[in-house]
Amino acid sequence: GEPAIVVGFPLSSLLGEGIQAGSGEVSALSGMENDTRFFQISSPVNAGNSGGPILDLSANVIGVVTSKLNALRMLRNTGDIPQNINFAIKGSVAASFLESSGVEYQTSTEVVPKSTPDVVEIAREYTVSLECWK
Repeated sequence: GEPAIVVGFPLSSLLGEGIQAGSGEVSALSGMENDTRFFQISSPVNAGNSGGPILDLSANVIGVVTSKLNALRMLRNTGDIPQNINFAIKGSVAASFLESSGVEYQTSTEVVPKSTPDVVEIAREYTVSLECWK
């Protein structure tokens, strides 16, 4: 139930190249098949959000967007269209990866709630769009 703000560059060729944000909540503390490296969020996620930060209301990164549930596959398999079922790697798992790769990072224990626009403005300072070209 914790607020989850997703920041990234979804569908940039269609929606524009600027940073975008979406709000939702942490829906579950595990991912597909109870994978505890991940958590589930209801925040909107589209192509271009992967790799982007998920922040709490104190602007702390709590995870990194990884995927969304495939709605068409679920419709074919269950007859139902899932809504707002998206996944992120937990911040602790991302930190372990950075440590094992020798990458330095900063942590924060900030607990002062901020407005969503303020959280997005803080994320804008370190969130960039990366594209892979063949």
